[in-house]
Amino acid sequence: MEKGTLVEFWHNGERRLAIADRPEGKKHWIAIDARSQSHTLHPRDITYEVAGISCKQPAEINKFTTEVAPNVDPDSLEVAWEMLVEDSELVDPPALADLLYSDRTPVLCYAAHILLSEDKIYFKNKKEDKYEARSRTQVAELKHQASVKEQKEREQQGFIARIEQKLAGKAVEWQDTDKQRLEVLEKYVLNPDVPPQKLGEYLSALNVSQTQPAVFSLLVELGWWDIHENIHLRRSQTPVHFSHKMQTVAHELLTNPPVDLDATRRRDLTHLKVYTIDDESTQEIDDGLSVETLPDGRQKLWIHIADPTRLLSPDDEFDLEARKRSVTIYLPTGMIPMFPPELATGPMSLRQGQKCCALSFGVILDESGAASEYEITTSTIEPTYRLTYEDVEEMLQLRIPGENEIEAIAKAAKLRNQWRLSQGSININMPESTVKVSGDKVSIDLIEDNRARRLVAEMMILAGEVAAKYGQDNSLPLPYRGQPQPELPPEEELILIPVGPARSCAVRRCMPRSEMATTPSRHASLGLNTYSQVTSPIRRYTDLLSHFQIKAHLRGDELPFTVERLQEIMMGLGTSIYEATMVERQTNRYWTLEYLNRSGDREWDALFLRWLREDESLALILIEELGIELAMRFNRWVALGEQIQVQVALVDPRQDIIHLREISGQIVSSLA
Repeated sequence: MEKGTLVEFWHNGERRLAIADRPEGKKHWIAIDARSQSHTLHPRDITYEVAGISCKQPAEINKFTTEVAPNVDPDSLEVAWEMLVEDSELVDPPALADLLYSDRTPVLCYAAHILLSEDKIYFKNKKEDKYEARSRTQVAELKHQASVKEQKEREQQGFIARIEQKLAGKAVEWQDTDKQRLEVLEKYVLNPDVPPQKLGEYLSALNVSQTQPAVFSLLVELGWWDIHENIHLRRSQTPVHFSHKMQTVAHELLTNPPVDLDATRRRDLTHLKVYTIDDESTQEIDDGLSVETLPDGRQKLWIHIADPTRLLSPDDEFDLEARKRSVTIYLPTGMIPMFPPELATGPMSLRQGQKCCALSFGVILDESGAASEYEITTSTIEPTYRLTYEDVEEMLQLRIPGENEIEAIAKAAKLRNQWRLSQGSININMPESTVKVSGDKVSIDLIEDNRARRLVAEMMILAGEVAAKYGQDNSLPLPYRGQPQPELPPEEELILIPVGPARSCAVRRCMPRSEMATTPSRHASLGLNTYSQVTSPIRRYTDLLSHFQIKAHLRGDELPFTVERLQEIMMGLGTSIYEATMVERQTNRYWTLEYLNRSGDREWDALFLRWLREDESLALILIEELGIELAMRFNRWVALGEQIQVQVALVDPRQDIIHLREISGQIVSSLA
């Protein structure tokens, strides 16, 4: 290379021209660019030498590039490619200059070099300055890819523009492609440990830091999420809505219900007075109670359970959908049903004043309260009263004339409870509450432990015992529930703990988890040798399984689920039931903390339940008025059952953090 040669090289990602000034060592050259800056170049750094021209001053470089610019037209490459695509020969800048400009001047050759080196579609560099025309198939594919890329870039720019408009308070209409990008932001908030692709690119363009709180705030500002968005629900795999297909099938069931397989066997029990008892907000009415006086004077209790399998078949679309959901999820903001609401609250429910299909459990108790005789039958009933627990409590207190049946059921429930206690049942009476959100209002209501609730609970337990007995007597595989016998604290230890929640808490911590199996086993806390839940088939899939099995056996049909198949289904339900339970628990926790957040400096009466880790001064307390338990760290010794007063010092529902102050002035904290 000679002094004055014009050479091309790349510097900081920019194409530059410089004049070769002098050698540097054996291989390097010192070159001066248009800005009079010197560069030490190795031969491999030089990407093009402009032949046929010699320059002396940097100003000549600008003159040269000014002459080159008008000739660099990328569209002209397609013309040259069309002329060369069928030719297997390689083309270099001078040859391309001949084709495009009919001349080989240094300016035109360099323009041709720029076109070839920057082209990504028509020509492929094979060696040094030699290029090969790509095939028509390759060019078509590259054009398509370029078009897709260009479209994505336009969509991205539009997305950023609409974000900025929305943040500026202007109305925007989100595009489908915007939703996909916003879902990228959602995924990060839900799982910050695994940032999605493109996340950094989006956040950088929006000037938002890559932190979970910052991205959450952005989604709220955009109106994409609510300030109280249920992250726990979104993070789970819980299906919230029913597909259009499921809604269509539901409508078909409403208009054209299937043939009732039990039509000829259903017992007409419409002459019985039937009480359905639930909370006022309950819409899925799945149980009702009756009492029948027999000719010999004895009384038969009837527990009528809704019969949703009347509309289903094992493994049909709705059965599989219910199996996937596993349970109805009850959240402070509303429920996520196992069946479409129009079915669950319609023909599946026991509706007052309407003839309803049911699976009825008839039981006669002996003097001690044990079930001496029982029967199970599919039935037709006509619920007489739709009552709340408060209604029943009032009826029991007033002993309303003409409603002797409810009093008889209450007496039977009390007798049953006494019998179960004699069988070793363990009563754990801890305060319970419900958290509800209506609009912007949050409320926490303590559930009153009254006769009405105990009445219903006892009758449901009785139905579960009868169902399990029937299954055991007939060797039916059912989802039986059992609980191992706990090792309770010694009596001399329990007597030192004040009666009430603190003592119940000491017993509760010893209770092993209940277990589910296809063979019956003892349920320790209920005091029953066999038990299976059957009373909530609209809301609990395992109950639905029991209904399928029992009803098939009553008809004399082959059981729809073998032992092996039932075990397989029950195993599959475990994950979804656990996930639903966690969503309920975490959502209730969030709104409980939000309620406390809104309560300001209010003082709360609390009860010390027990030490969680005494060596770390970590304890569990109960805010009695709300029926909620919180973990707290004390800096003093506290006795079991001791009454204390606390105040909220700091609470962050989103981060699941709460700090409390003991009114005595000692600072304690409640852990997340």
